[in-house]
Amino acid sequence: MGRRSTRASLAPDPTLTDLTPDQRLRQLELTVTRRLDGLLQGERRGLLPGPGSEPAGSREYRPGEDEVRRMDWSVTARTAVAHVREVDADRELTTWLLVDASPSMEYGTAELDKRELAVAAVATIGFLTAGPGNRLGAQVLTPYGLHRVPARGGRNHLFGLLRALLAAPRSGDDTEAAPRAVTDGADLADALAAVHRVANRRGLVVVVSDFLDGLPDEPGLPARWERPLRRLAVRHQVLAVEITDPRELELPDVGLITLADPETGGCREVWTGDRRLRERYAAAAAAQRDEVRHSLRRCGATHLALRTDRDWAVDIVRHVHAQRRLATASGSPRRGGAA
Repeated sequence: MGRRSTRASLAPDPTLTDLTPDQRLRQLELTVTRRLDGLLQGERRGLLPGPGSEPAGSREYRPGEDEVRRMDWSVTARTAVAHVREVDADRELTTWLLVDASPSMEYGTAELDKRELAVAAVATIGFLTAGPGNRLGAQVLTPYGLHRVPARGGRNHLFGLLRALLAAPRSGDDTEAAPRAVTDGADLADALAAVHRVANRRGLVVVVSDFLDGLPDEPGLPARWERPLRRLAVRHQVLAVEITDPRELELPDVGLITLADPETGGCREVWTGDRRLRERYAAAAAAQRDEVRHSLRRCGATHLALRTDRDWAVDIVRHVHAQRRLATASGSPRRGGAA
């Protein structure tokens, strides 16, 4: 009897928003490793069979050691000395993250806001792509500009990135206390172009955003971020993680409310008791998200949708299982198991 009363008096487990950054990271690690147990082991296959496919220069031909089929004829013709091509093994994966931490990502009406869910997605991608020789880099789009995190390997680097994302300044923070921006006035399209400049080797690019930035006012027109995202998808495997909140998809009947645009600061009062208004809002929101999905599909990106009111770990596990089943069925698994 005493034991039951003791258990009943215990407070519920703290949510992610109630924890300090270090405790958040430990909770994220436990959640990710527990839910993804069995998916984190094993080496990925290379893009092509053999010792490697990434060009790494040329060197002089060694008779009896080198194969003739590896001859670099262009260098041989220029130097009049036989040269062979050298390649790097592409089993090491370089993952570049683009994390949208703009004001629109600070919204949330569930247990997590959109930015915290983005950090959880980054943690999952980091654990899935961790391995010997693998590296992880990031571009973080903050309200004060674009911040670059160089690509490095190791567990400490991943936790340092997660800690920086949790402590990233928000739009209401004092700009003097915020870190200096690398690029002022950057948007999602600029951030994608920046990733294209630093992602020199073929690998995995993960874009975590709500993709609201740069959407056209008229339906049917391409978003500003479509062209740079399509350029990335030509060379890299691209995973687009779309973050949404339920209140962005439908309005509750709560009377008169004031809606504020986090990007521009504009406000508007809305009477949510109007059923037709709520229906028009839901229809417009659904059309907007459909346009985002179609845009991502046109760009050749793999789409993963996460919501702040759902179990994000379960959604990611289902996505990983589905992608691996597709890769196995096609007979040519692509490098980067997280996508």
